Amino acid sequence: MAKSGTTTQGLRTAIERSGYYPALVAEAVEAAVGGEPISSYLVHQETTFDSNEVRRHVTVLVLTGNRFIVSHTDEQAADAGSPSPYATTSTESVKLSSISSVVLSRVVANPESYTPGTLPREVVLTIGWGAVSRIDLEPAACGDPNCDSDHGYTGNSTADDLSLRVSEAGDGPEAVRQTLVFAQALSEATAATSAPAAR
Repeated sequence: MAKSGTTTQGLRTAIERSGYYPALVAEAVEAAVGGEPISSYLVHQETTFDSNEVRRHVTVLVLTGNRFIVSHTDEQAADAGSPSPYATTSTESVKLSSISSVVLSRVVANPESYTPGTLPREVVLTIGWGAVSRIDLEPAACGDPNCDSDHGYTGNSTADDLSLRVSEAGDGPEAVRQTLVFAQALSEATAATSAPAAR
């Protein structure tokens, strides 16, 4: 389930509709946002199955005029350290100028007959701001099949701070639409912060 919009009351309503510890989630998000006006937001709840347990997770993304705020709330089962179940909420505030990439991957059915405006079957929104990077390495090689020299390693470094997958089958078409709206708002906001000032 994903909800998006542009007002503080709309954000609180979306968090409450998710039904996932709304008082806890709303307090954490509202404290991070402070008094800043909200440009756009997205609330996405995900349910995962871990062995014999069902676990829920909610991600709230908020865009203001200057910042991108991400909040994650996870529930945990009772364990040796805690006799009762508990939840963990974290928020991170990122300057828009720090966002290095906004990647939106779209999965469409029957691409040969695709018409503009048709909702994708699935979208994956990946946002990078340099807090987490993934490095994929592999042995380097040359074009000579008989060469046995050590050419070191080659690889890629990818910013991968946040990745959010929303599908029509699992979350519904409105959730996909709302993710597209938020991704566009974030992309436009980061482009505006990186544009050179007019003289």
